[in-house]
Amino acid sequence: MSETKIALVTGANKGIGYEIAAGLGALGYRVGLGARDEARRESAVEKLRAAGVDAFGVPLDVTGGQSVTGAAELIERQAGRLDVLVNNAGISGETGPGWGQDPTTLDLDVVRTVVETNVIGVIRVTNALLPLLRRSTSPRIVNISSAVASLTRQADPGIDVGPVMAAYSPSKSFLNAITVHYARQFHGTNILINAACPGLVATDFTGFQGPRTPEQGAATAIRLATLPDDGPTGSFFEDDGVVPW
Repeated sequence: MSETKIALVTGANKGIGYEIAAGLGALGYRVGLGARDEARRESAVEKLRAAGVDAFGVPLDVTGGQSVTGAAELIERQAGRLDVLVNNAGISGETGPGWGQDPTTLDLDVVRTVVETNVIGVIRVTNALLPLLRRSTSPRIVNISSAVASLTRQADPGIDVGPVMAAYSPSKSFLNAITVHYARQFHGTNILINAACPGLVATDFTGFQGPRTPEQGAATAIRLATLPDDGPTGSFFEDDGVVPW
């Protein structure tokens, strides 16, 4: 197998996911762009290739078992292993006024939909790709979380964590918890897994509101994807360091 490291970034056709793929590609990784929309996926691949990145498209809907299986089979054919998995695909779910999700009136179907993508989708993709990750000499998994997942910050009335988002925020707390359990299960192996907060980034996900660029939002994920063998695992990071659970 080639010595070139192979990465897969889910939800990589735009925004933070695209910039994570671009950043890893600039470091010499061959990058698979996982995305549902074929036209947007292939447009992103062409853009990265034009910039000198060795990129390829991976049809991938993280909520579909057959789609995820197909993605794993494609990477098997393309590369024979996987060195980095960045679970970036995520949704906020339907919101009300002020981009909020009131827990007292929350539609349970919204909660199910958000968890299906933000948590179950991550588990589905990670487990499907574990056999390929185990073939790597230094496998890394990065789960894209959010500062609003921090229960410590959410419970502190002195910290502005934005609107109440009773589906999205807890889904990211759930994702953080799953990340810890993966780290416990991987103890004694060479697999490092961490959660990354990109900060408030101006993308279509946030209605292009936020002080940070997608490139800035991608930085922590890229750092965690390229950790040395003695790097941390089972932790939650942002640019300034560890985020409190």
